[in-house]
Amino acid sequence: MSTHTPERYHDLLHTPDGVRDIYGKENARKQKVLSRVLEAMHLYGYEDLQTPAFEYFDVFSREIGTTPSRDLYKFFDADGNTLTLRPDFTPPVARCVAKYFMDETEPLRFCYQGSAFVNTSAFQGKRSESTQTGVELINDPSVYADAEMIALLVECLQKAGLSDFQISIGNVEYFKGVCQAAGLDQDTESSLRDYISGKNYFAAEDLLKSRGMKAAQRDEFLRITDFMDDRDALKKVREATGNERSRKAIDRLIDLCRVIEAYGYGRYISFDLTLLSKYHYYTGVIFKGYTYGTGEAIATGGRYDGLLAHFGKDAPSIGFMIQIDALLEAMQRQKIEIPVDTHTEKIEYTEESYDACLEKAIRLRKEGIRTLLVPGGDR
Repeated sequence: MSTHTPERYHDLLHTPDGVRDIYGKENARKQKVLSRVLEAMHLYGYEDLQTPAFEYFDVFSREIGTTPSRDLYKFFDADGNTLTLRPDFTPPVARCVAKYFMDETEPLRFCYQGSAFVNTSAFQGKRSESTQTGVELINDPSVYADAEMIALLVECLQKAGLSDFQISIGNVEYFKGVCQAAGLDQDTESSLRDYISGKNYFAAEDLLKSRGMKAAQRDEFLRITDFMDDRDALKKVREATGNERSRKAIDRLIDLCRVIEAYGYGRYISFDLTLLSKYHYYTGVIFKGYTYGTGEAIATGGRYDGLLAHFGKDAPSIGFMIQIDALLEAMQRQKIEIPVDTHTEKIEYTEESYDACLEKAIRLRKEGIRTLLVPGGDR
């Protein structure tokens, strides 16, 4: 067989920038990790939910606070409607829940898996298609729902095979409270959000100085850069916080810490009030999961109590998403084995032995043994 590809087929064999083929053992390991994570979600009572790979453009509109339009894959249907490949699962799940569970007031639990698509530049070094899995908990505003998210994320990562990871928790209400108390306009708040979430504290301080903010107020903003790993540290921040909205945000984190400790997972958490998201629909507790071997968060999540209202249902909600590709990359660099059963029984047949070999293959497959039936002999 020739090893040379005919020239006319050359372009057809390549994938577009930002996507790739996954096959063989790599794909087997990926499916194994996915199944482990989903098993943990099912043990908490979450039900599988599947939404379409593309939605109407308005599901990801600027008003909803999701991915910027320039980063979406957009196209048109036969009627001229603008459609987009989903960049994020949360708005489609919110749409689906509002459509089918509009009058439901009891807590709803859903989990999902699939591909998300973001039209990133090739220079950013990120793939345009990523595999994500996650959960959404609807109709529960309590701190116990917040804690369930953190505990479930811990158990998902443990099930996947990780043992060394950290979940950093913040509350966007603290930042909003300080901005409100300082009387910052929307543009300044937006710029400050970008600086702080990007850890550019010098630029944040310069911006606050340029707005004539007094040193005491600047300190309140920049205090959120301090690392906190327990309730005592949170209480100290609360004592120094000068506005009620931000104090309530700290109180929520203190309560959350207490419940997570009741789960027995206190060692996995820390607190970071600089945590802010590019998704502006987050309204309260927000968190990210980190581990060694990857430069990005392997999980993100938070509370989005106003999102479903865009679809006609006023319901408190919280959820998280795990980036499976980033998780697998980290596990590979940490040399964490993902055992997969690739053994296959091979049966070679001839014209004369085919019936007997087929009978054996059928029996082995019924016993759950992977069996390959291939031509052999002089063929």
